[in-house]
Amino acid sequence: MSYLTKRNTASELLGFTYPKLHTGKTWYVDFYANDPSTGEMRRKKYKLDGLKKISEKKRRAAEIIEAVTRELRGGWNPWVNAQESRGFTLIQDCLDRYLEYIEKKGDRYKTRMRYKSSVNILREFFESLVVPPKFVYQFDQALIIDFLDWILLDRDASARTRNNYRAWVFGLCEFLKSRKYITVNPVENIEILRETAKKRKDLSKEQLAKMRKYLTEKDPHFLLACEMEYYTFIRPNELSHLRVRDVSLENQTIFVSGTFSKNHKDGYVGINKRICKLMIELKVLEQPGEYYLFGKGFFPRTERYNADQYNRRWKKMREELGWSEEYQFYSLKDSGIRDLANDAGIVVARDQARHSDVATTNRYIQVHPNDVHEATKTFEGEL
Repeated sequence: MSYLTKRNTASELLGFTYPKLHTGKTWYVDFYANDPSTGEMRRKKYKLDGLKKISEKKRRAAEIIEAVTRELRGGWNPWVNAQESRGFTLIQDCLDRYLEYIEKKGDRYKTRMRYKSSVNILREFFESLVVPPKFVYQFDQALIIDFLDWILLDRDASARTRNNYRAWVFGLCEFLKSRKYITVNPVENIEILRETAKKRKDLSKEQLAKMRKYLTEKDPHFLLACEMEYYTFIRPNELSHLRVRDVSLENQTIFVSGTFSKNHKDGYVGINKRICKLMIELKVLEQPGEYYLFGKGFFPRTERYNADQYNRRWKKMREELGWSEEYQFYSLKDSGIRDLANDAGIVVARDQARHSDVATTNRYIQVHPNDVHEATKTFEGEL
């Protein structure tokens, strides 16, 4: 059997050939895939003539080959799920094009600034991912849902703010759809949250004790992550970026770099003896300094892991403890700010939370109108 026959047999069994770069007067990447309507192999081609430099052509070709190969192995067929080559436009280029369009569109200055800010937030979300999307076709419903959850949970936004971002992403996708970068608007079937939904609740002293007992037995590494949220108020996305070297037992501090902090400023937060003790017991500080403190499974690892693991693990624990959905991972921050403010004062809580003013800190301290402070029963006053 000839090599050509072997190759054809293999492609027929797979239903496709692997993409290949062709150079010369015209640069392009092509591959063949079976067309179910004819039963024959059809050629799919992505031109690279729009790029001037050879290095740019090679880089884009490598990215296309990697992405197409992954999609073909996953069962994608270009003739069944028609996806134009524009879907392999870099998503960052599409966002730049969108901003240029907004500038020329003639909207008010405040509107343009709001759109620009939204694009920056979306880019910040991409940077928070272990594997950021490269191409516009990857901007699908699943990725947008993750973005909106990140806005709501990791950035601690209200349901109204999350809904506002949903509306903005819908408009962005309409722009992409009208320019043929995507074929459908993936936001259409994403729900709008009730803006009157119940607020998340802080945790009582009894609940915190119950959680500690449970995690001490079941998952001490997640307990360390919970302690960090309760005592340091470091946001989940920031926690995912922390490295072992950022911890100083001698000074009892953790360094939060401005490269990934929400306010884009370097800062230090204090850690108490309980956190230090657990770190020593778990031997996390014996790992190399460049390791991420909370990698996959909350163990120190060489690779950073997505911040959504905090909410996933919390949900599992919450179900096993029989708590309602109002108790969220961020409830630890609410509870920690409440308890630190009561113990050391609102200014100390403000600085630990790295808030710009006390008013921001106060929003984390929840009011319980049906609770009566015991101190009021023994207060004598001067009257």
